[in-house]
Amino acid sequence: MSPDCRACRGEWPPAETFIADCGPANAYLYADQFFPGWTVLVLKRHAAEPWELERDERNALMDGVTQVARALATVYEAKKMNYELLGNQLAHIHWHLVPRRADDPVPRLPVWTHTHEPLALSPAEQRARIDAIRARLKK
Repeated sequence: MSPDCRACRGEWPPAETFIADCGPANAYLYADQFFPGWTVLVLKRHAAEPWELERDERNALMDGVTQVARALATVYEAKKMNYELLGNQLAHIHWHLVPRRADDPVPRLPVWTHTHEPLALSPAEQRARIDAIRARLKK
């Protein structure tokens, strides 16, 4: 745990966005759902770089990323999945998994480049998305 890290302190992501335990990481629905299904997979312990993880932990993390990505691709009918591990704003390993759909407004650009108003879901909409992803993960 790093006392300077928002993820380690439990300040991010919000607990109510929790989707599933994925071994060394937890999956959460990202707060901005402009790109439907955008999910983050957050390492349960503090590390900033994949090379800081032991091989088994790193492999288990990648298995979790793959399982969540497959579920998102199915639920959101993704034409392509984006996998982003940046860490420039929060130096705690967390993968952004973004389903890119047929109705994507910028299909050839990173989601960060598209200026938009963040789309916050109602609690019922958020729960419905989380439930749909959880159901697919169980298959």
